[in-house]
Amino acid sequence: MPPTRSQIQPGLTVDIVQKHDQPTGKLTRGVVAALLTRSPSHPHGIKVRLTSGEVGRVQAVVE
Repeated sequence: MPPTRSQIQPGLTVDIVQKHDQPTGKLTRGVVAALLTRSPSHPHGIKVRLTSGEVGRVQAVVE
C-alpha cells in the first residue's frame, strides 16, 4: 500500500510512478517539491510534484 499524505512532506526523497509509466510500473526517484493530492490517502498513491518538475504518484518513501 502506498504511503499516506501524512507520511509525505516537501524535501523527502520518494519513488513515484508517472502517468505515462503506469502500464510498465517504472519508478522515478526524486525530492518532493509539492503535494498535489488533498485527501489523506489514495489507492494509487499521493500525487506529488518533484523538484525536477515531474509529477506522479508516490509508491515509496526512500529512507
